[in-house]
Amino acid sequence: MSIKDRVIAIIAEQAVLDPSDVSLDNTLDDLGIDSLGLVESIFAIEEEFDITVPFNANEPSESDFDISSVSTIIAGIERLVKDQS
Repeated sequence: MSIKDRVIAIIAEQAVLDPSDVSLDNTLDDLGIDSLGLVESIFAIEEEFDITVPFNANEPSESDFDISSVSTIIAGIERLVKDQS
């Protein structure tokens, strides 16, 4: 399973949706994921890929991690996984 598919699966689980209902241009708001769901998604992604996501839940706008859409989240995770290897 690709990084993209794994991230979409995690986001879909948080949104209580089928992964096929999650599109790359969706925002987390579009999917009904609130700030708590976002934090849970980040934790699940960190655990899934054994990485640390540079995201501060208290200051999301100050984070170096772009959560503006599903595609930017996937791109960020791919970069973190690549940098780690």
